[in-house]
Amino acid sequence: MRSFRTLKTVTLITLLITVPFAGAYANATPTSIADQAQGVDQGIADARQQNTITPAEAQRLHIQVVRITQAAERTAAEDHGKISAAQSQQLLRRLDNLDQRLMVDTGSGFAINDDNPDGNYPN
Repeated sequence: MRSFRTLKTVTLITLLITVPFAGAYANATPTSIADQAQGVDQGIADARQQNTITPAEAQRLHIQVVRITQAAERTAAEDHGKISAAQSQQLLRRLDNLDQRLMVDTGSGFAINDDNPDGNYPN
């Protein structure tokens, strides 16, 4: 049981560190956004494997990751393989929001200014 918690913790910490730093880049490439999306998708797969989210929730989150990746590819195709800083920040923000939603869904997230003692959003 402890190994599952350790894996979950490591995965979530990796995502927390990786996604915000990705937003610091001025112009992201479709590949860098796809890499970030892959990290979120791996978190979804890990959460599903650990039964912390339902198969339906995992599928819904995965579809959103795919849509963000496709938007990055489409945007880059329109501008010679580049994505502007504003567009890359928007896409990375969407990934970060999705990652935050995953953390809340798995019980690892917390709400700021929430009086709930376990730190999770109330149901």
